[in-house]
Amino acid sequence: MVNLKGSLRRLIATGSRARAEADYLDTATSLVDLELRQREIARGRFRR
Repeated sequence: MVNLKGSLRRLIATGSRARAEADYLDTATSLVDLELRQREIARGRFRR
């Protein structure tokens, strides 16, 4: 049961992080801003 709970938590956290990343990219105001935000995400901005 512990493994199932951990798996569900990871699944939910991954979905939340992906949604947060997408929302962050959606608010970019220019192509330069978008590229900067993509680099920040690649460097781990939304990872714990």
